[in-house]
Amino acid sequence: MKIIYYVFLLICFVFTSQARTLEVGIGRQFARLQAAAVQAQAGDTILVHEGIYGGGDYIANLQGNATAWITIRAMENESVIFRGGSQAFHLSDPSYLLIEGLVFEQQTGNGVNIDDAATMETPAHHIIIQNCEWRSMSATGNNDELKMSGVDDFTVRHCRFLNGSAGGSLVDMVGCHNGSFEQNLFENGGSNCIQAKGATKDIRIERNRFIRGGERAINIGGSTGLEFFRPLGVNYEASNIYVYSNIFFGSTAPIAYVGAINCEVVNNTIIRPERWAIRILLENTSSGFLQCGNNVFRNNIVVFNTAQPAINIGGNTAPETFTFSNNLWFNPDNLQWSGPNTPSTEPNRLLNTDPQFSDTLYRLKVSSPAIGKGYTTTFPENDFFGKPFSSNRAIGAVEAENPSQIQEDYNPTKPFTISPNPTSGFLSLQLFGSANGDNIIEITNLLGIVVKRIKSQTKECVFDINELPNGYYMVRIGEIVKQLIINR
Repeated sequence: MKIIYYVFLLICFVFTSQARTLEVGIGRQFARLQAAAVQAQAGDTILVHEGIYGGGDYIANLQGNATAWITIRAMENESVIFRGGSQAFHLSDPSYLLIEGLVFEQQTGNGVNIDDAATMETPAHHIIIQNCEWRSMSATGNNDELKMSGVDDFTVRHCRFLNGSAGGSLVDMVGCHNGSFEQNLFENGGSNCIQAKGATKDIRIERNRFIRGGERAINIGGSTGLEFFRPLGVNYEASNIYVYSNIFFGSTAPIAYVGAINCEVVNNTIIRPERWAIRILLENTSSGFLQCGNNVFRNNIVVFNTAQPAINIGGNTAPETFTFSNNLWFNPDNLQWSGPNTPSTEPNRLLNTDPQFSDTLYRLKVSSPAIGKGYTTTFPENDFFGKPFSSNRAIGAVEAENPSQIQEDYNPTKPFTISPNPTSGFLSLQLFGSANGDNIIEITNLLGIVVKRIKSQTKECVFDINELPNGYYMVRIGEIVKQLIINR
């Protein structure tokens, strides 16, 4: 056994000694990523140094193996930006590849394109993208920040996708399988933040934040030419897509099931969709195509404030086969709201019940009616913050804290009121109780970033917030937090 062990160590040493670092940048070994990629072998790292690089690189067959991945990453603490071009780069038929720390902006086609080189029987596979940022597109059509076609066994995590093309997606998948999106930020999507279509299957979308996600923040399905399906002959757009523990704010419709089957939307928090909370549609009416059905919407908090129906149902669908249960629906602007007309009976719904958020991260007060009212299910295991759901799980994306550990957002020695709410530009604040001396008033946005700070020495003050855009905010004095809506 010792001989085998030492032989194994020798093999590992020999392999490790052969792995190389290929450096890209001004005055480095390679001027462009593409040139380094041509030389890269299994186990190598392509290290990109600080700089702004023009787009347009085409990289084929960049393939590591299960024990020796290839890595493309930015030099630590350096800014590496791929700016412009039709695409930052196009990866054709890669495998066992890690991409880390890069920034992409101002592409006119797709930001980054990863595909299977149209060899549909042999997909691109084992791709990890982490700590990257897509800042904006210089396009208005059907252009995507991250385009993936025929990519299996992938993970996208800890990334930021911002300011997509008006007619495109922040992420578009065609015929992708066994992937996950974890702890990403999606903001200002065009048509969609994430679109999964063309026989995409077995994708987990978990613990992400979606802000103003466009027409459909998550388009579970879509409309794809049959010749692009992977594999060919599949009769659904999307199957087994799992949307778990995410937070949504805005978008025309945060969730759309479009030619989707066997998909689940569970334990999410959805705040103020602009028109509908959910759409149920079928856009691909090819012969033999399955109706959109057998999907789940459960344990979600939906704060709704429009005069539109909460659910939009199109033709050639099977909405009666959907499962709705244990959702909390709240319309703070219309306490007489009769709730959504779900297409099937919804047991254990909480209707027009204030979920009682305690802060901008939608954590729950100890008095929240959502605590312990979720349907008992195995998945998701963890909430938005990574905390395990309890056996009696809460409704929404955030599990309740242990009551002994919660700092309640109401302090009886220092309560205050704000008015009007919603406001169009001016805010009146009145303090009660023993509120004397300087008070620091902070207004934070959905990301918890302070967007305005005021110091007041009086118990009553009026201040101008016209510089803040429409949206959902929190007003904080010490540990006291109030929700605020700006709507002009």
